Amino acid sequence: MEIEIKLRLPDAAAHQRLSSFLAPRLLHTDAPARPLADAAAATAAQRDVRLYDTDDRDPSCAVLTLKRPPRIDAGVSRVEEVVEPLDPALALTCVDNPARLGALDSPIVWLVSDEYGVGGEKAPFVCLGGFRNTRSVYELEEGEGQGLVLELDETHFDFGTNYELECETAEPDQAKEVLERLLTVVGVPYEYSRSNKFACFMAGKLLP
Repeated sequence: MEIEIKLRLPDAAAHQRLSSFLAPRLLHTDAPARPLADAAAATAAQRDVRLYDTDDRDPSCAVLTLKRPPRIDAGVSRVEEVVEPLDPALALTCVDNPARLGALDSPIVWLVSDEYGVGGEKAPFVCLGGFRNTRSVYELEEGEGQGLVLELDETHFDFGTNYELECETAEPDQAKEVLERLLTVVGVPYEYSRSNKFACFMAGKLLP
């Protein structure tokens, strides 16, 4: 079970203000990724298979991800997540031809096939589209919430851009308090996220 704090930032100015403040704590920035959603997502709300690669031309790594429907309450998201490593070359092949996913020797593909009947000749995997997310990862210093790793996302959809601060944690109440205090000190407005990126993508609009 993945438990995350998700706080929505209102605009690019808030994102830039927080990014500048956190810059000395930067661990790394992930390159834009290409998600691949399967046909099961069209019939099962908030269920998707996503394929990520770190570089469109020469990916250094790739993973196949299955996320069950999340429950988001007051900025705390709980979702069942299964992740498998995937050969980067094979990942790009599947991006170009999603039907190839059905032939993978993969527990995730088997699970999706068994539950939704997707992956065979009669119901091949299809790409529903995608969005591009750039993520900067920071680690808070002593006195700020030492040990917490923050992920600052800028997500580009065809219909707009979403800005969000996330933090995976086993102690959501404490972590949320730290993040709220940090944003207040920096002067960055925020609200609790009530939907995830995939829900926005499927709705075709930015959701709160």
